[in-house]
Amino acid sequence: MRRPEDMNGATIVGWGDASQVAKRLIGSWSFDRVIEGQATMQGTATFTPLDRVRLAYREQGYLKLANGNIVQAEREYVFSSSGFSSSGGGFNVFFKEDPPRLFHEISLSASPGGELSGHARHLCKRDEYLSTYLFLPDGTFAIRHVVRGPRKDYTMNTTYTPLA
Repeated sequence: MRRPEDMNGATIVGWGDASQVAKRLIGSWSFDRVIEGQATMQGTATFTPLDRVRLAYREQGYLKLANGNIVQAEREYVFSSSGFSSSGGGFNVFFKEDPPRLFHEISLSASPGGELSGHARHLCKRDEYLSTYLFLPDGTFAIRHVVRGPRKDYTMNTTYTPLA
């Protein structure tokens, strides 16, 4: 068996070719989130097809703030695999607004550690989001947002595990 880094294009066991990641996201996931020094959150996220290239993302869960208060929270995005060639892979993430507004574009590549990864940058006024997506060989994935600026300063790590 060839190692992922030896293959033409980015391919990882559990996720397949980078161009297939969006399709493999379809379904329900449990997630655990840590907003360093501020809060934790556990919940469920679902990816539901909207059409051949777009997925609706919706998460719901309970956010536990550093002061101990617990609140119900939810978030929605639209993931789109359009705009990527068949030789590459990745997706765009849009805020669920009308009209949709681009959050960031993720182009995936294989890394020597056996995962697919992608990075993005987004400016929200003067606050900068540096995001990393990591798709692991065991079928889980993680998203890390490092946010810095005059109004925001935090790191948020979320790990997703598929639900049966």
